[in-house]
Amino acid sequence: MRMTRRLVFSGCVLWSVWITAAAIEPISTSIAVGMAAALTGFLARYQNVLYYFQECCRPEWISYNRTGLKYDLNTKLYGQHVTTEVILKAVTGFMSNENPKKPLVLSLHGWTGTGKNFVSQLIAENIYQKGMTSSFVHLFTATAHFPHEAHIDKYKTQLQEWIRGNVSICPCSMFIFDEMDKMHPGLIDSIKPYLDFYEHLNGVSYRKAIFIFLSNAGGEKIVEVALNFWKDGREREEIKLKDLETVLSLSVFNNKNSGFWHTGLIDKNLVDFFVPFLPLEYKHVIQCGLAEMVSKGLAPDKEVVETMARDLNYFPKEERVFSMQGCKIIPARLDFYI
Repeated sequence: MRMTRRLVFSGCVLWSVWITAAAIEPISTSIAVGMAAALTGFLARYQNVLYYFQECCRPEWISYNRTGLKYDLNTKLYGQHVTTEVILKAVTGFMSNENPKKPLVLSLHGWTGTGKNFVSQLIAENIYQKGMTSSFVHLFTATAHFPHEAHIDKYKTQLQEWIRGNVSICPCSMFIFDEMDKMHPGLIDSIKPYLDFYEHLNGVSYRKAIFIFLSNAGGEKIVEVALNFWKDGREREEIKLKDLETVLSLSVFNNKNSGFWHTGLIDKNLVDFFVPFLPLEYKHVIQCGLAEMVSKGLAPDKEVVETMARDLNYFPKEERVFSMQGCKIIPARLDFYI
């Protein structure tokens, strides 16, 4: 049986290693314990050295940058005015509250390429010094981490243990669940108690943690609303959260192919915000393409980007209003035109 041995000091994970139970011998165990004790004694005297060199669950490494998040959302995220407003207010309100009553729970919905993963990355980068590579940011992908329906009971136990263990180390942990539309129904309910209004569960408080769910489910409802606004001659920017949130939550809740199907997280109102990502238009694809050229160290060439954008697929077929692929394929597709 494999186990994880960790040395944690003042919210800092100094080392973490997998060991096999059969390989644990008295002598090697004694040496390891002795080394850990010596290291702990040293760090107890020189804590500031540790905080400088090793990521810790402390303000030196975890500090919310509202100005940075606002700037990133306004300048790097294209065509998502609803998302920008909701995310900034939700994250700022939560991070400004020294005693939240429950964890922050966000559910991001929309078609592929509209910016869901990118927004979760921006949130992490403006809270944790190391962004997505932080020891306190945990990403789960349904098809990679929970692939087999037959093992769902084992996944439930592992997921509970993983979240409980990491929040015990750092209450300000972030958990991102990607591909919720591909997750086996019932699995996510195993963490429902951690998202609820409990002050403590078995001595652990989850109130300062952040849970973000990413899903394509509900995307068709978002597109339907956006298309209706366009057909009525109304501006895209007129779309508000109230036009989408209720229909979106109901659509996801009743989708049998979604990890949120009849989940207690929705039924008990534990999701703070259902955040809709609108389908992108031609002009947004152009913005993404120009930004991608800059990220590649190239001079922005609008003619090249427009050529690429025209070759992509849009709907409705005749009017070509919304992009079917969004911005996700642009990094690879752009190389073909440069």
